[in-house]
Parts: sequence; C-alpha cells; structure tokens
Amino acid sequence: MEKAEIIVIGDELLIGQVVDTNSGMIEKQLNQIGIAVERTTAVHDLEQAIMTSLTEAFSRVDLVMMTGGLGPTKDDITKTTLCRYFGTRLIEDESVKQHILELYKDRPQVLNSLTATQWQVPEACTVLENRVGSAPLMEFSMNGKLLYSMPGVPFEAEVAMEEQIIPRLKQLRQANTILHRTLIVYGIPESSLALRIAEWEDSLPEYMHLAYLPANRMIRLRLSASAHTDNVQLSAEMETRLATLKPLIQDYLIAEDDKPIEVLVGELLKQKGETVSSAESCTGGKIAMLLNRHAGSSSFYYGTVVAYDNSIKQKVLSVEPSTLQTYGAVSEQTVRQMADGVRQLMNTDWSVATSGIAGPDGGTPDKPVGTVWIAVSGKETTLVECFHFRGSRDQITTHAAAAALILLLKQLNK
Repeated sequence: MEKAEIIVIGDELLIGQVVDTNSGMIEKQLNQIGIAVERTTAVHDLEQAIMTSLTEAFSRVDLVMMTGGLGPTKDDITKTTLCRYFGTRLIEDESVKQHILELYKDRPQVLNSLTATQWQVPEACTVLENRVGSAPLMEFSMNGKLLYSMPGVPFEAEVAMEEQIIPRLKQLRQANTILHRTLIVYGIPESSLALRIAEWEDSLPEYMHLAYLPANRMIRLRLSASAHTDNVQLSAEMETRLATLKPLIQDYLIAEDDKPIEVLVGELLKQKGETVSSAESCTGGKIAMLLNRHAGSSSFYYGTVVAYDNSIKQKVLSVEPSTLQTYGAVSEQTVRQMADGVRQLMNTDWSVATSGIAGPDGGTPDKPVGTVWIAVSGKETTLVECFHFRGSRDQITTHAAAAALILLLKQLNK
C-alpha cells in the first residue's frame, strides 16, 4: 500500500465558493509515512459521480481517502452512497450517538431530527472516533483495499488524520521512506535554471526526483527521494547530492528551507536580535501584512507607513520636496529617502520601501506600468533596485512585496 488517491466531495469546491485545503493536508501526512498520492479528484454531491470516482480510484490504487458530504442536511449523501457502493445499510451506532449527545449537551437546540441522522452509519464500516465533531469517521475494507471517509471540515479532517488514520495505516503497512529537501532560488528564469543544472539532474538515481515550483519570481527546487531504507541513510544521500548542486546555483540561492520568505526573514532577524520597519506606496501594506501574519513578529517588526500620497512621503517620511519635483515619486531617489526616513522614524535596524506604478493606468514611456523601485536601508548602506513586473494590479503589488522581502533577506544574509 504505497499509493493513494483522494476524492473531495462538494458542489462548493467546483464552483469556487470554497477552496479545497484538505487534499494538501492529507498528501503531506501520507507522504510522511511513505504513501504517495497519485491523484486528487473533486466531485459534485451526486451519487453517480461519487460511485464512478470510487470505482476508478480503486482500479488504480489500494487506498482511497474521501472528505466531505457527511453533514446532516439533504445535500450530504456520502453515507447513503457508500451504503450502495459496499452493498450495506445504515444502522444506528451507539458510540457515535453518545458522543454527539455529549458534544451538544450544552446546546440542546442543536439536537433535532437531522442531527439524529449523524449517528446512523453504514453497517459494513468500522467507525473511528471523531473527537472534535459530529460527523462519523469511517473505515471500509474490501478485497484488500481501504477507504477512509472523513468530514470535509478542515479542522476535523486534520484531527482525524493525525489521531486515527495515520496511526492505523502505520500498523497496516511497511512504510517506504519519503523525504523532501527544498532550495529556493531567485533571479533566474526557470528554463535557464533547468539548462544550468541539466547534467546534475540527469545524474540523479531512479528513486530521486527534482521538481521546479515557480512562484513570485522565485523557484523552489524540491528534491524528493523514496526508498526502502532508513531516514538517516536516505537523508545523508540527499545531502550529498545537494552539496554538488549548490555551487551551480550559488549566485541565485536565497534559502535552503521550504518556508515563506517572510518567515525566513523573521527567523534571521530574531537570530541577529535586529528589527525592521517598512514604508509602502504601491504595495499599500502588503509587506506589513506578510511580516505580521506569523506569531512572534512583534519581536522584530515595528510597523509600516503607507505613504500613498506625496504629502505623506514628505511630512512623515522626510522625503525632500525637491526630490519629488525633480525625479518623481517613482524613482531611485524617492524610494531611498522613504526607506531611510522610516528606519529613522521607527528606530529600527532595517527598513524596506516600495514606490511604483501598479496600473492599470498611470504608466509612461519612461516608467511603464509594472515599474517598481525597492529600497532596503540598513545602518551602513541603502540598497536600491528597479523592477519591471507584469500582470494585473494585484499581481504586480504581490510581486513587489515578495521582491522587497527577498532583497531584505539577501542583505541580512550578507
């Protein structure tokens, strides 16, 4: 049992009303015990769609993970569909009933005829405890194949995987070792990178695979390995391979850990005992949002000034009026003074600043839409670079915020 498929059920997933996060969580947890996910399928709340997906999945793999469709309303048809698929019937499960009664003992208004359907389960399944919810967690076994049906609520699904399904799967199989290592590069096109490391990539053994994962002008190089061996041996082999890769990409390598850039920046600032602030024009607070989204940011991040209007650049950030008149708001000189001004204003060790034209209007032949100046100011020097991003307004500002943090990370690494 080394391969699995995932089936996520719900009309809301297929019309874009809800984003599926369960499949990524399930893939990650299965990977950690050596089970690779071959495919994820999203289907409507329709009996035939679910039946067909199950039949096709079991024709390819021996393990199927299913989420969704287990609520008490009429559109939740997973249990009845599974009864038909496995040739069984719904029965009342006393343990589920007692759990639900205990769960809602302080909210008796929740206990009604619809809630009572939650303790009805297919007779052919093994019921596992759903400690944090009312929907039953079910295990089906047929001809050596396994199906786990779990709630679609992300928190409940994650607890089900961690507390019930993963421990059971560990007991049922001899695990393959699957390991991943990620390097992050910046400033080189994907095709150029592939050509640069082609010989190295071609030399990888069969059980190692390199994936290119581009986003925000960064490329995550994820090296994966799977083998019947212990973690220590496989990990050492991967490190040996990576040691020969790093010299080939050293000019573009910005991180050796698969974490968001803002997390890497925060960790490095904490290690150094240093602080950062930001001054944002075109990014409108996106840098602040990124730096502030993770717990513990108050130890290194002091705040931002969103200086969209030139009057704020002058009054708050001490940008010289003559600088704005001579060079304009979108210029090396202005963004340099913005970065220096906010660092002095907030008394931080570092600062980042952005000023650009996010569009869709406002561009000129000299400064087209997508032109963004970014500055990183430190106590000893201020680095300024000009970027030309493409895309929608939101894409340009997202790229700019990421680029600002990458410049800061580079300076911190120096």
